[in-house]
Amino acid sequence: MALEETSAGAVIFRKTENGNSYLLLHYPSGHWDFVKGKMESGETPRETAIREAKEETGISDLIFMDGFEETIEYNFQHEGTPIHKKVLFYLAESKTEDITISHEHQDFVWLNFNEAIQKTTYQNAKTILTKANELISRLH
Repeated sequence: MALEETSAGAVIFRKTENGNSYLLLHYPSGHWDFVKGKMESGETPRETAIREAKEETGISDLIFMDGFEETIEYNFQHEGTPIHKKVLFYLAESKTEDITISHEHQDFVWLNFNEAIQKTTYQNAKTILTKANELISRLH
């Protein structure tokens, strides 16, 4: 029986003169992905996303976009234990450009949509980024 694990995170973007830029973090295992982390007891998924953004990047000015909540699910093993993971992602705008990454990551980049699609490692992240970009395009 797999352990159940729930995380939450955010697709974070900021407006620039050349359009929107999306924040990607470089994880130690080598992949590029969004801010995310495990939910703590008593937290809502959105509270987790806020906390993780602050812990992982120093960003504390997130403005959430209504109408965006995407869930991905996948299975993996940690030290031989099967884990079923569910991650809820929100879409949030930030005005913060200069961020300070935590010890959990190796690097970060702000990229436009086309560059970010190329840089994200996993297909599920590319799908979420595409949906986020479509929503922003409709609203702005």
